[in-house]
Amino acid sequence: FCLRNIIQFIWGPQPQYYIKAIQIARKIPLLGIRIKPDEVFIIIVVALLVIGLHFFLQKTKMGKAMRAASDNMELARVSGIDTEKVIMWTWAIAAALAAAGGILVGIEDKFITPDMGWQMLLPIFAAVILGGIGNPYGAMAGGMIIGLSGEISTAFISTAYKPAVAFIIMVIVLIIKPRGLFGTR
Repeated sequence: FCLRNIIQFIWGPQPQYYIKAIQIARKIPLLGIRIKPDEVFIIIVVALLVIGLHFFLQKTKMGKAMRAASDNMELARVSGIDTEKVIMWTWAIAAALAAAGGILVGIEDKFITPDMGWQMLLPIFAAVILGGIGNPYGAMAGGMIIGLSGEISTAFISTAYKPAVAFIIMVIVLIIKPRGLFGTR
């Protein structure tokens, strides 16, 4: 709330535009789809971020410490892991990934606004819960499920109900598997 109002005070509540030009979608012959250059850029950046996060979590000492702390904070602490440092790194990485996500959404929409994240907050929450708390791969899978199901649902129901699809799927999965699809605790 405070940050949003500071942003509005400095830059104003009006949308800030990245690009005012219209991009033409190019057809990909083998796949039979049309895609804009910005969308290709977004897909590449997201793939690099996911691969980078995977290698960080699997191959670095801090990544292994994060996974250990995620599994059992007390056991990680008594094992000699500096859990305060792990928490600090986790927040820093989460902030950097959220900033990257905001920039990429702005590139897709061609503008940014101080309140642009509020429309995405509930589906993101649903994706994390669906995938399983504490499992970054589950959150990614949950995000794909929520995103694709929302888009596919528009072929069958009104687009006005698209946000509700995330919650319907989340409720169904949580009734069947209360810890989420990939939750273990």
